[in-house]
Amino acid sequence: MARNIDWHAAPAVWLAGLALVTALFAPARLSAQVASPHAIDVPSWFLESFLDFPDEVATAAKAGKRLMLYFGQDGCPYCRELMQTNFSQKPIVEQTRRHFEAIALNIWGDREVIGFDGQRLSEKQFAKLLKVQFTPTLLFLDEKGRVTARLNGYWPPHRFGAALDYVIGRHEGTATLGDYVARHAADAANPQLADEPFYLKAPHDLQRRPGGKPLAVLFETRHCKACDELHAEGLRRAEMKPLIARFDIVRFALDDGATIVTPAGQRLPVQQWARELGIGYTPSMVFFDASRREVFRVEGYVRPFHLAGAFDYVAQGAYRTQPEFQRFLQDRAERARARGQPVDLWR
Repeated sequence: MARNIDWHAAPAVWLAGLALVTALFAPARLSAQVASPHAIDVPSWFLESFLDFPDEVATAAKAGKRLMLYFGQDGCPYCRELMQTNFSQKPIVEQTRRHFEAIALNIWGDREVIGFDGQRLSEKQFAKLLKVQFTPTLLFLDEKGRVTARLNGYWPPHRFGAALDYVIGRHEGTATLGDYVARHAADAANPQLADEPFYLKAPHDLQRRPGGKPLAVLFETRHCKACDELHAEGLRRAEMKPLIARFDIVRFALDDGATIVTPAGQRLPVQQWARELGIGYTPSMVFFDASRREVFRVEGYVRPFHLAGAFDYVAQGAYRTQPEFQRFLQDRAERARARGQPVDLWR
């Protein structure tokens, strides 16, 4: 079957912006069909695809590779950071091209996709089916089309490289992604977890009471530069104070062995609970409503605008009527601009 179409097909202006990167790599294959506009610039070595994923998985496996699916959207600074920072570093590019077939998808795109069950649906329906809430999101698929690793949000190069090693080494059967990255991607960062005055104190019974506040559970690790930035540039900003006041907030180290009562009423060591929740990156923030149900989570490198948006999204209960977080953020930014407030998605 002809090989893949560019999920984020690039207009000429878009390609010109990638001239430097394009010069470093082999040219892309010819498009198999007319593609929807690219959500963000992608390197020329991403596949052009018919978006027939059962075929793509089989073709990649014959070549001794796995699929890497990238989900992006227009105006996403994190997607730009992934492309410009991670995919401009030669070791990352060489490793990715050697072991993966990379395909880009637009979370708002309308091109037809053939899913792993043979169902035909649009790009945006496919993204929704796979529960993509953040951009970028990267899914790594094994030879049977199963997701072996998921990166929600932007991962800095040193952690991204460790995640690639995890998938390439087929470590999903022996370790969680979070544990593997924690061992193989040490940060030059604070050796102690940062404390905040609003954290709930031990002992921790996280069961929700009727009419109580929603719960935000923060998972961190020591030597985590992104965790340090979350505190210094996010949680401690003045505009976060009224949002934080609307929550009960608790913080745990990812390897914490203390036993707690989870929102569901289970008595578990924190470390076991984190694994059951599928925490694969630090910092991660998991939100629970008053009915003890997880309603949202933030994983990855989150800048202040998106952090405040996540708290606001849960505090308002907007997830009940607007299941797409990116739509909520867009509306929030537009309202702020209408009030004359500057909006910077990266600061």
